[in-house]
Amino acid sequence: MLAEGTLAPDFEVAAHDGTRVRLSEQHGAYVLLWFYPEADTPGCTIEGQGFRDQIREFAAREVVVFGASFDTPEKNHAFAEKFGFPFKLLSFDKTADVFEANDPADPGWPKRISYLIDRERRIVKAYDHVDPGTHPQQVLGELPR
Repeated sequence: MLAEGTLAPDFEVAAHDGTRVRLSEQHGAYVLLWFYPEADTPGCTIEGQGFRDQIREFAAREVVVFGASFDTPEKNHAFAEKFGFPFKLLSFDKTADVFEANDPADPGWPKRISYLIDRERRIVKAYDHVDPGTHPQQVLGELPR
């Protein structure tokens, strides 16, 4: 897990909508990067729906939400379409592991972790041991004012 207060690594990855996303291009906004193990599975769906249902609150607080997994852009596209996710789902290369998301207990799958990253790319909050049912509300409750 990357430490709070450290600079988040820059990345450029494919999003489910065919675009590419680069962290350093998210000027003027906080970024919530939430990793999920696999698209369209029960826990990941519950967590994604929670972010979807709270997206206006995140936007009002100037937070851009990105889901992240090791799934292909095509699999993430189907997931986003099926559940109407209004945020981009990013496809990270599991071999790169720039966010220390690989689960050592289950190689090839990301841990269920999240990072709140500020406007200067500093990690404000690192969330380990995330509960998919309550995580979106937890993050909203802990956002800086």
